[in-house]
Amino acid sequence: MRMKRHNSMMFMTAALICGAAVGLGALAAAQDSGAKQDMKNAGHDTKNAARSAGHGVKQGTKKAYHKTKHATKKAYHKTANTTKGAVNGAKQGAKQPE
Repeated sequence: MRMKRHNSMMFMTAALICGAAVGLGALAAAQDSGAKQDMKNAGHDTKNAARSAGHGVKQGTKKAYHKTKHATKKAYHKTANTTKGAVNGAKQGAKQPE
């Protein structure tokens, strides 16, 4: 659930950045700097938007990896402790027959 929310937030961020790039492109066109410069500006804005979105994906992936690693270790230790408790309980039950 948390990963879905994180992905949607990254998508919205990328959409806002791309929207800002379009707005900046319109501003550059208003200054009448020429079509070639407009294309260059659009390319730079797209590059920056992709870089920002990629950074968000990287952070989300790192977080998911670390959370999975932590939960796996926790489950391992809990299983080991439960197994030790069951073995010790069986030994005590075997020593004291009724």
